[in-house]
Amino acid sequence: MAKVKMAKKATSIDMTAMCDVAFLLLTFFILTATAKQPEPLPVDTPNSTNQTKLPDSDLATITIGQKGKVFFGVTGRDLRVSTLEMMAQKYNVTFSQEDKDKFALIENFGVPIENLKQVIDMKAADRNLENVQPGIPKDSLNNQLADWIQYARRAAIDNHNVELTIAIKGDAKEEYPEIKKVMDILQDQKVNSFNLVTGLRGKDF
Repeated sequence: MAKVKMAKKATSIDMTAMCDVAFLLLTFFILTATAKQPEPLPVDTPNSTNQTKLPDSDLATITIGQKGKVFFGVTGRDLRVSTLEMMAQKYNVTFSQEDKDKFALIENFGVPIENLKQVIDMKAADRNLENVQPGIPKDSLNNQLADWIQYARRAAIDNHNVELTIAIKGDAKEEYPEIKKVMDILQDQKVNSFNLVTGLRGKDF
């Protein structure tokens, strides 16, 4: 008896549901994503074949560039506000609650604390313009950078009970004495372990 051949039918998959899910996910990520703010002091970090991932919290970054100009930043809004409050008390500068809320959103800054309020009141785009922020003083007569580091470390212990991780992000063309000044400030506070931020390159270079 001859076998009955079944007619082959073309298979099709309804992709409507998958397209809906894809667009929903895309919309979700677009709406919840935070745009990365441009750096107020852009630097070209030196290359390295090895990289160590920096923590996402309890991290202080010291950026050095443009012939010794220094910027400072701390991750975590609560740490920023606590550090600002201690600096304000030491230098007898008054910041309103609105000033503190705005400062909590600023990732990096480079201005003497006497002029910090003016920078806080600026729009983010204006704040990041060239030569708006002259850098944090770090000389022997006015070493505000040392105080920012000290109070940020204290804020990390008071708020999170952890030791603050410190990273130095220096421009590849920056002269070594300027980098050493920052290292000396850290060592004066007995901070002998810190990270140097570098760019990753291939081992065959």
